[in-house]
Amino acid sequence: MNELNRAHPCGLCAFDHAVANVALGQMNTMVQWYSEVLGFRLFKHFNDKDISTRYSALMSKVMDGGRNMIKIPINEPAPGLRKSQVQEYLDWHDNTPGVQHLAFRTADALTTVRELRRRGVAFLGLPAAYYEAVWARVEGALGHPIEEPHELVQQLGLLLDSDDEGYLLQVFTKPLQDRPTLFIEIIGRKWAKGFGKGNFRALFEAPELEQERRGNL
Repeated sequence: MNELNRAHPCGLCAFDHAVANVALGQMNTMVQWYSEVLGFRLFKHFNDKDISTRYSALMSKVMDGGRNMIKIPINEPAPGLRKSQVQEYLDWHDNTPGVQHLAFRTADALTTVRELRRRGVAFLGLPAAYYEAVWARVEGALGHPIEEPHELVQQLGLLLDSDDEGYLLQVFTKPLQDRPTLFIEIIGRKWAKGFGKGNFRALFEAPELEQERRGNL
C-alpha cells in the first residue's frame, strides 16, 4: 500500500476471489488440475440455467483452497443466441484462458464504493428494474431488513443477494484497460459465503449492455 492509500483508505481489507475463463470443454480439465495439483476442492457448481440471460450463458465450477483461502470460480461459455462475456474474453486473448476479474472485500461497502466513485472509478450500471424486485427477494429470504439504507444502496449502484448464512453487497467496475477483459469486483459480505447467484442475470445483462455499445454482442 502506498502513502496516499495509507493516509486516505477506502476500506478494502482482503482479497476475496479470482474468476478464470476457459474455452468450451476445458472447465473440467482445469477443475481436475486445481484438485490434483493444488489440493483445491469443488465448492459450488453452476450450470447454464443458473447463469444466463435471454442472449448468453455460461457454466461455472468454484474451486476452494480451504482454510479460508481464496476461491476460484472457473467459467466456461455455453451456447446462446449471442456471444457471452466469457467468449468475448477468449476472443480478445486468442482463446487463451486467464483471469477475468479480481474481487476485493470490504467491511463497509457503502463507504468503499462511495470513496472509489469519488476517486473516479467507473462502475457498471444496472438495469432500471433491478431495484423494483431486489428488496423483496433478499429481505424476504433473510426474514429481516438489511442493515444499509435502501436509498444509499441504490444510489451507489450496489447489487444484493442472500444465502443460508447471510447477505452480500457487490459491484463491478468497467474494464480497466483498452481490451474489455479485466475488471474488479468490490464485495461486502454480511456472513454470506456465496457469489451472488440471485444477481447472475442482472450481472450479465449489465456487461451485455456494454458489449452492445461496443458492437460486439
